Order: sequence, then structure tokens, then C-alpha cells
Amino acid sequence: MGWFSPENTDLLTTLGLLYLQRGDYQKAFEHLGNALTYDPGNYKATLAVGSMMQAHGDFDVALSKYKAVASTVPESPPLWNNIGMCFFGKKKYVAAISCLKRANYLAPFDWKILYNLGLVHLTMQQYASAFHFLSAAINFQPKMGELYMLLAVALTNLEDIENAKRSYEQAAALDKCNPLVNLNYAVLLYNQGDKKGALCQYQEMERKVNAARESGSPLDFDPEMVEVAQKMGAALQVGESLVWTKPSKESKSKQRAAPSGKSSSSQQPLGSNQALGQAMSSAAGYGKTTQLPPGAGASPPLAKPPSLPLEPEPGSETSPEEPSAPTGAEEQRKEKRKSRQAAD
Repeated sequence: MGWFSPENTDLLTTLGLLYLQRGDYQKAFEHLGNALTYDPGNYKATLAVGSMMQAHGDFDVALSKYKAVASTVPESPPLWNNIGMCFFGKKKYVAAISCLKRANYLAPFDWKILYNLGLVHLTMQQYASAFHFLSAAINFQPKMGELYMLLAVALTNLEDIENAKRSYEQAAALDKCNPLVNLNYAVLLYNQGDKKGALCQYQEMERKVNAARESGSPLDFDPEMVEVAQKMGAALQVGESLVWTKPSKESKSKQRAAPSGKSSSSQQPLGSNQALGQAMSSAAGYGKTTQLPPGAGASPPLAKPPSLPLEPEPGSETSPEEPSAPTGAEEQRKEKRKSRQAAD
């Protein structure tokens, strides 16, 4: 009905968000773009357009969009969440944590912000802090396998192998599609000397990859994941696994490679899940309208559209602190000190 009132920005924004939910990015972009032409300060439309750019890796463009509305809505958790994940994409981790902590302060019960905080701390190898935020996210979202897998990575690095195994079991029980869960679990078991258990997880991973291929899902596996799977196959002497073909997007692996210099059990999951973090980064979906697709976070991570960036319910915000530039040197110093204390 948009043609009856072409300048109705609320209508254009709602249409854009509906197209975004359906995965029709071109139409979504068109309607949201029109809304912004008539009302450049439109917060919802800006957040949605920014999240689409962010999902495609255009972090600087997305940041400039977010900056345009930051002064109008300084207390918006989704906004600070998305700004944080743009910094994460740019590998500015201290700034990312600073913004995500602001989002968490404004929306303490939002599991996606906690998920992203866990992800950034994992990437920075601050495993105690990662464990803290991922556990908190699980309290609010106990049915998401992806969270248990990340928790298992943190536990492995904290050398709590028994609980890491339990966490992987839980992840595998909850997520029937993501081969990454089984691959990570196989690496842990192999490193613990359990070759039989590792082979069992490796075969389960192959089964999931084949199932995804047969169902016609687009297979865009992280190159790093493919490499680890091939090494694992060789180590388990199951030959060059036929299910793996190298993705064409080689350049992406460098951009997402984990900073960890440890064994593959700690290194591998980070690469793939950074991508997932970016795809989910427009996290902070608010209100009942946001719904994750079934098996959210299932493979391949980037195939899922970002969850909808919506305004918080009226009256749900706590009284904010004064907004300040998240990248200020002083804030970075404070963050570093806090992160160190948390990690210790």
C-alpha cells in the first residue's frame, strides 16, 4: 500500500523491516532508503540499513549511519550493540567491549548482547570473562546449541575438560545441523587421546555436511573450518574427506583468522564464529517481534539474515549514563584494566 502515501516514513520503515525478515534485501533496502530520504533521522530505518551493511562487512559505512542517530537515541541498546560489533569486525576489540558493555548496561537481560560479549572476549583469549558472559547468555537462552559450543571452547582453554565435554554434549543435543559443534568436539577428544570418540564426532560432522548438501542449503563453510576438518580426517586416518570442497572465498579466512597461537582446539572455533558473531551482530532484537529462525546459528553461519534491529519497548530502558565516545583513550585504558582483572 506504500504508493498511496509515498511519504509515510513509518509505513516505509515497517515494509522495509518485513522485507528484511523475509530475506528480500533489495526490496528492504529500497523501502528503508526511501524512508531515510524523507526522514534522515529515522532511528529504526537507520539501524536496519546499518545492520544490512554490517552483515556484508561494510563496517565503516554502517558506523557512519549509526553515528548519525547516536545523539538522538543515546540510550538505545541495539545501537550500541551494533556499533560494538562494527568495531569487532574492524578488530578494535577494546572499543567493541566498551560499546557492548554500554549496551549490556542499558539492556542487562538481552542474551544476544551477552553472546557478543562472550564472543569478543573469546577472540581476545580472555577465557574467564568469556565464560562469565556466555553463562549469562545461556541463562536467558538455554536452548541454543551455539552458546554451549562457545562455552565449551572457553572451558577447554580454562582446562576444565570434563565440563567442556558436557557442554559439547549439550550443544550436539540442541543443534542438529551445525557440523562445527561436532568438529570442535572431535578436536577436543582427539587432543585428550580419545581417538574412538573423536572419530564418532567426525563422522557425525560429515553426516551433517552431507545432509545440508542434500537439502540444497548454500554451503559456505569458513575456509579455516575446512582446513581443520581435513587435518582431523588425516589424523584419524579416514583419508581426504570427500564432503569438503574448498570455499572460493579464500580472502575471508585471513580476515577472520583467530588470533590464538594455541593448538587447533582453541584456535579453530574462533575463526568460524567471528563470522557468526557478525551475522548475528544486529543482535539486540527487541520486543516480541524478533524471532530467530529455527536452529539459529546452524551452518553455515553467514546464511542467516541478521536478526531484526528494533526499537526497545517503551519504558524498558534504565536511566542511562552520559554517552561518551566509545573509543576515547581513557575509556580504552579503563576497559583494558577491567578486562585484565576479569581475566585474572
